[in-house]
Amino acid sequence: MDLDFTEEQVMFRTMARDFMTKECPSTLVRELEESDEGYSLDLWRKIAELGWLGLTFPEKYGGIAGNSLDLAILYDEMGRALFPSPHLPVVVLGGHTILECGSEEQKREFLHRIASGELLLSLALTEAIFSREPVAITTRATAQGDDYSINGAKLFVPNANIADYLVCVARTGDGQAPEEGITLFLVDAHSPGIACTLLKTTSEIGHDKQCEVIFQDVKVPKKNILGGLNQGWAPLARVINQATVALCAEMVGGALAVLDMSVEYSKERVAFGRPIGSFQALQHKMANMLVEVDGAWLLTYQAAWMLAEGLPCAKQVAMAKAWTSNAYRRVTADAIQIHGGYGYCSEVDTTLYYRRAKATEFTLGDPRFHRRIVALEMGL
Repeated sequence: MDLDFTEEQVMFRTMARDFMTKECPSTLVRELEESDEGYSLDLWRKIAELGWLGLTFPEKYGGIAGNSLDLAILYDEMGRALFPSPHLPVVVLGGHTILECGSEEQKREFLHRIASGELLLSLALTEAIFSREPVAITTRATAQGDDYSINGAKLFVPNANIADYLVCVARTGDGQAPEEGITLFLVDAHSPGIACTLLKTTSEIGHDKQCEVIFQDVKVPKKNILGGLNQGWAPLARVINQATVALCAEMVGGALAVLDMSVEYSKERVAFGRPIGSFQALQHKMANMLVEVDGAWLLTYQAAWMLAEGLPCAKQVAMAKAWTSNAYRRVTADAIQIHGGYGYCSEVDTTLYYRRAKATEFTLGDPRFHRRIVALEMGL
C-alpha cells in the first residue's frame, strides 16, 4: 500500500486549499447555515467549472476520471474549510449510484448534468427505524402497468428541499433475506404525491439540511429503475462505502483544522506569565489530539486507497468511520477546552467545527453501527 500522493494529487490539494481559503471564509459558512438552501449557487457553479462535480465520473460522462483517493483529498480540504455544499448527496450518493448501476441511457442523461452543476440529486434511504440496514426499508413500490407507485416516508434525506431528483430506495418484493426485494428508483422530486419538509429542529446541531419526504401514490416509470428489479441493495452498499470514506476524509480535514487552531492559540495565549502551550497538561492534550487525528487519517486513506484499487474493504471502511467519528468529536471538544470560555462563544470557529463533528458522527452510520460491521467482518 502506497499512501504517498502523486505530484498531480499534491497540486490538486494545493489548488483546492487555495480555493477554499479564498472563497469560503467562516463568515460565509455562518451565513449559509441560516439559509434554507444551505449552499451558494455561485460557489456551486465555480466548483462545477473546476471539474469537482464530475471528479470521479468517466470523461465520456463529463467527468475527469479521478479515483477514490482524489475524492478523499477534495473532501479533506472541504472539511478544513467546512465548505457548505450538497456535494455528498448530489455527486456521491446520487451520481455514483447512477454510475454504479444505471443503464447507459441513464448515465448519459444524468451524469453530464450533474457534472455541469445543472442537476441536484439526493438519496432517500432512511426511514422511521433509523438504520442503514435493509431490514429498515418499508417504503413500498407496486407495479401498475408501465409505472410503479411508491408509498412511504423517508426521514433525514439530505438537501431534498433543493433536489431535482431523488434516488428512492423502496421494497418491491419480499425474499428470505432483508436485502432481497429492494429496488432503486430515480424519482422526479417535483412529482405529484411528494411532500418535502425541511426538518429544522433536527438540523440545529450541524445546521445541515435534512428533510422528511412523504411518497403518496407517486408514479415512477419502469424505465427509471436503477439496476435490476429487486437487486438494488448490493450496488447501493458499494456507493454508501464510497460516501462513507469521503465523509471520513471531510472529518479528518476538520479535525486537522481544529488541531492547528489549538496549537496556534496555545502559543499566543499567555497565562501566569507564559504561553499556555508550555503547560504539560495542555501539551499532553494536544499530543492526544494529534494521535486521534493521525489515526483517523491513516484509516481513512487506507480505505480510500483500497476503494481506488477495487479491493474488498468493508471492514476498513467501517473501522475508519467508527474511529474518525469519535476522534473528530473528541478533538473539537478538546479544542473548545483549550480556548477556555472564549472557545464556547458562537462567534469562534471552534463551535462551528464541534457542531459539524456532532452531525457527521451519526451520518451514514454511527460508531456503534460500524463497530458491529467490524465484528461481523472478524467472524464474530
